[in-house]
Amino acid sequence: MLETLITSALLAVVGIYCVVVKKNLIKKVIGLAIFTNSIHLLLISIGFREGGIAPIITQANLVGFAARAVDPLPQALVLTSIVIQLSVTALALSIAILAFRHLNTLNTDKMNKLSG
Repeated sequence: MLETLITSALLAVVGIYCVVVKKNLIKKVIGLAIFTNSIHLLLISIGFREGGIAPIITQANLVGFAARAVDPLPQALVLTSIVIQLSVTALALSIAILAFRHLNTLNTDKMNKLSG
């Protein structure tokens, strides 16, 4: 559990670093995707339970079900977030393509100088 939290924190730092420091738009989009995936990893690790069972009630697992079942809410949130991340990434990449066609560069510093 601790390893997963450390990994999630390191991925978040790498993602934020890419978004803030890198000048290339494609690298910024990749950093945003890395950051979002670190949040997904964090949410999944929050819902983890050692020795947990699937959150499906049957006759065999009625006794103590709530104490042993894995929380399905983080899994549902991550599935929804993955779809949203895919849409945001596709939109960001399409904006980067349009910016490159219009300005002939993906460097944000050069884009600022070209726009005035």
